[in-house]
Amino acid sequence: MNITLNLEVVIIPVGDVDRAKGFYEKLGFRLDADFQLSPSVRVVQVTPPGSGTSIIFGTGISAAAPGSIDSLMLVTSDIEAARTGLLAGGADVSDVFHGAEVGFPLAGGAGRAPGPDPDRASYGSFVSFADPDGNSWLVQEITERLPGRTWSTEQVDTGAVVLELLEQAAAAHGRHEADDLGGVYDEEWPAWYAAHMTRALADAGYAIIRAQNASGEASTRDDG
Repeated sequence: MNITLNLEVVIIPVGDVDRAKGFYEKLGFRLDADFQLSPSVRVVQVTPPGSGTSIIFGTGISAAAPGSIDSLMLVTSDIEAARTGLLAGGADVSDVFHGAEVGFPLAGGAGRAPGPDPDRASYGSFVSFADPDGNSWLVQEITERLPGRTWSTEQVDTGAVVLELLEQAAAAHGRHEADDLGGVYDEEWPAWYAAHMTRALADAGYAIIRAQNASGEASTRDDG
């Protein structure tokens, strides 16, 4: 199937919207939206740090009982650091544990053994916590993904791509000045270049994505 389907949002049921909003914000979830769409409908969207998927809660948007979501999963590369951060944000976080029987936590909290995975294997160590309504979360440590667990992306030479775009924009802008402006110098050339290069990037299938680097600071990368 040659289409893209991204998991964008998961709706969780809560009983007290403001309490849930405050809880998740203290954990470092980014507040994306808080809309009162009608007297009976309110939508709040928050996004876990570094995640491409968000959660939504509010009033009038879910028939599920508050707190009925079981084991939504977050991933981290450092389970101890994640636990420390969640504790600092006010969450009641479990100790680090691993799956004693099958390597994965079982329903109802069964099959948990204390401490991280003995071999510190990727996918093997966890902590858990719940929001004030009881919606529960698992945090899993992943340090190396199994084959086939990532979408392949073409690595490109960013400098070469930008140079080619600049050369194309310069040539097109020269024609624009000669044909459309009667040879008059275009003082607005930066905006013209930006618009031309943005269209060219999109037509070539590139997207500039703002991401988080290892230090947690924002960075940018080109994905082809």
